[in-house]
Amino acid sequence: MNISLSEIYKTLLDRYGEPRWWPANTPYEVIVGAILTQNTAWSNVEKAIAGFDELSPEFVTETDGAELARRIRPAGFYNQKAEYLKAVTAWFSEYDFDVSAVRRQPLQKVRAQLLSTKGVGPETADSILLYAFGFPTFVSDAYTIRLCSRYPLPAGKGYSSVKAYFEDNLPADAVIFNNFHALIVINGKEHCRSKPLCDSCPLGENCRRCGV
Repeated sequence: MNISLSEIYKTLLDRYGEPRWWPANTPYEVIVGAILTQNTAWSNVEKAIAGFDELSPEFVTETDGAELARRIRPAGFYNQKAEYLKAVTAWFSEYDFDVSAVRRQPLQKVRAQLLSTKGVGPETADSILLYAFGFPTFVSDAYTIRLCSRYPLPAGKGYSSVKAYFEDNLPADAVIFNNFHALIVINGKEHCRSKPLCDSCPLGENCRRCGV
Protein backbone atom coordinates (compact mmCIF):
# COMPACT_ATOMS: atom_id res chain seq x y z
CA MET A 1 0.00 0.00 0.00
CA ASN A 2 1.33 3.42 -0.96
CA ILE A 3 0.90 6.15 1.62
CA SER A 4 1.67 9.83 1.18
CA LEU A 5 3.87 11.97 3.39
CA SER A 6 0.80 14.02 4.24
CA GLU A 7 -0.91 10.90 5.60
CA ILE A 8 2.17 9.97 7.63
CA TYR A 9 2.31 13.52 8.98
CA LYS A 10 -1.36 13.45 9.97
CA THR A 11 -0.96 10.05 11.66
CA LEU A 12 1.97 11.24 13.75
CA LEU A 13 0.28 14.54 14.52
CA ASP A 14 -2.85 12.73 15.72
CA ARG A 15 -0.72 10.58 18.04
CA TYR A 16 1.70 13.12 19.46
CA GLY A 17 0.16 16.54 18.89
CA GLU A 18 1.92 19.62 17.57
CA PRO A 19 5.41 19.79 19.09
CA ARG A 20 6.79 23.03 17.49
CA TRP A 21 10.10 21.71 18.60
CA TRP A 22 13.52 22.99 19.45
CA PRO A 23 14.33 23.59 23.09
CA ALA A 24 15.79 27.11 23.07
CA ASN A 25 14.93 30.54 24.40
CA THR A 26 16.34 32.61 21.52
CA PRO A 27 17.28 32.09 17.86
CA TYR A 28 20.94 32.42 18.77
CA GLU A 29 20.57 29.66 21.34
CA VAL A 30 19.23 27.48 18.51
CA ILE A 31 22.40 28.23 16.54
CA VAL A 32 24.56 27.29 19.51
CA GLY A 33 22.54 24.13 20.14
CA ALA A 34 22.83 23.07 16.50
CA ILE A 35 26.63 23.21 16.79
CA LEU A 36 26.89 21.62 20.23
CA THR A 37 24.57 18.70 19.44
CA GLN A 38 26.94 17.36 16.80
CA ASN A 39 28.07 13.84 17.81
CA THR A 40 26.52 13.98 21.28
CA ALA A 41 23.23 13.58 23.14
CA TRP A 42 21.00 16.59 23.74
CA SER A 43 21.33 16.10 27.51
CA ASN A 44 25.02 16.99 27.17
CA VAL A 45 24.12 20.10 25.18
CA GLU A 46 21.80 21.21 27.98
CA LYS A 47 24.65 20.82 30.47
CA ALA A 48 26.93 22.90 28.26
CA ILE A 49 24.37 25.67 27.75
CA ALA A 50 23.75 25.76 31.50
CA GLY A 51 27.40 26.78 31.89
CA PHE A 52 26.67 30.22 30.45
CA ASP A 53 25.50 33.08 32.62
CA GLU A 54 24.79 34.91 29.38
CA LEU A 55 24.46 33.12 26.06
CA SER A 56 24.62 35.83 23.44
CA PRO A 57 26.59 36.32 20.22
CA GLU A 58 28.36 39.29 21.78
CA PHE A 59 29.53 37.14 24.69
CA VAL A 60 30.80 34.35 22.42
CA THR A 61 32.58 36.89 20.20
CA GLU A 62 34.35 38.52 23.11
CA THR A 63 35.19 35.34 25.06
CA ASP A 64 38.61 33.74 24.70
CA GLY A 65 38.55 30.44 22.80
CA ALA A 66 39.99 28.47 25.71
CA GLU A 67 37.38 29.85 28.10
CA LEU A 68 34.63 29.11 25.60
CA ALA A 69 35.88 25.54 25.25
CA ARG A 70 35.85 25.17 29.04
CA ARG A 71 32.24 26.26 29.24
CA ILE A 72 31.02 23.85 26.56
CA ARG A 73 33.11 20.91 27.75
CA PRO A 74 30.05 18.70 28.61
CA ALA A 75 29.09 18.67 24.90
CA GLY A 76 32.31 16.89 23.93
CA PHE A 77 34.81 17.83 21.20
CA TYR A 78 34.88 21.15 23.05
CA ASN A 79 37.99 22.67 21.46
CA GLN A 80 36.66 21.93 17.99
CA LYS A 81 33.15 23.13 18.81
CA ALA A 82 34.52 26.34 20.33
CA GLU A 83 36.08 27.08 16.94
CA TYR A 84 32.80 26.29 15.22
CA LEU A 85 30.87 28.58 17.56
CA LYS A 86 33.30 31.38 16.87
CA ALA A 87 32.93 30.82 13.12
CA VAL A 88 29.13 30.69 13.01
CA THR A 89 28.92 33.70 15.33
CA ALA A 90 31.25 35.61 13.01
CA TRP A 91 28.86 34.74 10.17
CA PHE A 92 25.91 36.02 12.22
CA SER A 93 27.84 39.23 12.94
CA GLU A 94 27.71 40.04 9.22
CA TYR A 95 24.00 40.65 9.82
CA ASP A 96 24.69 42.63 13.03
CA PHE A 97 23.14 39.72 14.97
CA ASP A 98 19.78 40.80 13.54
CA VAL A 99 17.44 37.84 13.00
CA SER A 100 15.10 39.86 10.79
CA ALA A 101 18.00 40.84 8.52
CA VAL A 102 18.79 37.16 7.94
CA ARG A 103 15.14 36.36 7.29
CA ARG A 104 14.99 38.99 4.54
CA GLN A 105 17.61 37.11 2.52
CA PRO A 106 16.88 34.33 0.00
CA LEU A 107 16.96 30.90 1.60
CA GLN A 108 19.54 29.46 -0.79
CA LYS A 109 21.88 32.42 -0.26
CA VAL A 110 21.85 32.01 3.53
CA ARG A 111 22.19 28.23 3.24
CA ALA A 112 25.24 28.62 1.00
CA GLN A 113 26.79 31.04 3.49
CA LEU A 114 26.24 28.63 6.37
CA LEU A 115 27.63 25.67 4.44
CA SER A 116 30.79 27.66 3.78
CA THR A 117 31.18 28.30 7.52
CA LYS A 118 33.60 26.08 9.42
CA GLY A 119 31.84 23.28 11.29
CA VAL A 120 28.48 23.70 9.55
CA GLY A 121 27.33 20.74 7.46
CA PRO A 122 23.96 20.23 5.75
CA GLU A 123 22.05 18.99 8.81
CA THR A 124 23.42 21.75 11.04
CA ALA A 125 22.73 24.39 8.38
CA ASP A 126 19.15 23.26 7.86
CA SER A 127 18.52 23.06 11.61
CA ILE A 128 19.69 26.66 11.99
CA LEU A 129 17.68 27.83 8.99
CA LEU A 130 14.47 26.11 10.06
CA TYR A 131 14.53 26.43 13.84
CA ALA A 132 16.40 29.72 14.35
CA PHE A 133 15.16 31.69 11.34
CA GLY A 134 11.96 29.99 10.22
CA PHE A 135 13.04 29.20 6.67
CA PRO A 136 11.08 26.38 4.98
CA THR A 137 13.92 23.87 4.64
CA PHE A 138 13.54 20.26 5.75
CA VAL A 139 16.01 18.71 8.20
CA SER A 140 16.91 15.18 7.20
CA ASP A 141 18.60 13.22 9.97
CA ALA A 142 19.23 9.61 10.98
CA TYR A 143 15.64 9.19 12.20
CA THR A 144 14.23 10.47 8.91
CA ILE A 145 16.49 8.28 6.80
CA ARG A 146 15.59 5.26 8.94
CA LEU A 147 11.86 5.91 8.50
CA CYS A 148 12.27 6.17 4.73
CA SER A 149 14.23 2.93 4.48
CA ARG A 150 11.91 0.92 6.73
CA TYR A 151 8.52 2.12 5.57
CA PRO A 152 9.71 2.21 2.74
CA LEU A 153 9.41 5.57 1.01
CA PRO A 154 10.98 6.23 -2.40
CA ALA A 155 13.27 8.91 -1.01
CA GLY A 156 16.56 7.45 -2.15
CA LYS A 157 19.55 7.36 0.15
CA GLY A 158 21.61 10.07 1.75
CA TYR A 159 20.89 13.48 3.20
CA SER A 160 20.25 15.49 0.05
CA SER A 161 17.99 12.90 -1.56
CA VAL A 162 15.78 12.44 1.50
CA LYS A 163 15.60 16.21 2.09
CA ALA A 164 14.53 16.78 -1.51
CA TYR A 165 11.88 14.06 -1.31
CA PHE A 166 10.19 15.69 1.68
CA GLU A 167 10.42 19.18 0.21
CA ASP A 168 9.05 18.02 -3.15
CA ASN A 169 6.07 16.22 -1.58
CA LEU A 170 5.00 18.68 1.11
CA PRO A 171 3.92 22.33 1.11
CA ALA A 172 6.89 24.68 1.55
CA ASP A 173 5.78 25.60 5.06
CA ALA A 174 8.24 26.05 7.92
CA VAL A 175 5.64 25.06 10.53
CA ILE A 176 4.93 21.77 8.75
CA PHE A 177 8.64 21.06 8.29
CA ASN A 178 9.28 21.93 11.94
CA ASN A 179 6.49 19.70 13.24
CA PHE A 180 7.12 16.82 10.85
CA HIS A 181 10.81 16.55 11.65
CA ALA A 182 10.08 16.75 15.37
CA LEU A 183 7.36 14.09 15.10
CA ILE A 184 9.70 11.75 13.23
CA VAL A 185 12.30 12.20 15.98
CA ILE A 186 9.72 11.60 18.72
CA ASN A 187 8.41 8.46 17.05
CA GLY A 188 11.96 7.35 16.32
CA LYS A 189 12.81 7.52 20.00
CA GLU A 190 9.54 5.87 21.06
CA HIS A 191 9.31 3.14 18.43
CA CYS A 192 11.52 3.32 15.33
CA ARG A 193 14.78 2.79 17.17
CA SER A 194 17.80 1.00 15.75
CA LYS A 195 16.15 -2.05 17.34
CA PRO A 196 12.50 -1.14 16.70
CA LEU A 197 9.64 -1.38 19.16
CA CYS A 198 6.80 -1.93 16.71
CA ASP A 199 3.99 -2.61 19.20
CA SER A 200 1.57 0.35 19.25
CA CYS A 201 3.65 2.33 16.74
CA PRO A 202 1.21 4.71 15.02
CA LEU A 203 2.81 3.90 11.66
CA GLY A 204 2.89 0.15 12.15
CA GLU A 205 -0.23 -0.64 10.11
CA ASN A 206 1.38 0.43 6.83
CA CYS A 207 5.06 -0.12 7.61
CA ARG A 208 6.46 -2.96 5.55
CA ARG A 209 9.16 -3.60 8.13
CA CYS A 210 6.78 -3.75 11.09
CA GLY A 211 7.68 -6.73 13.26
CA VAL A 212 10.62 -7.73 11.08
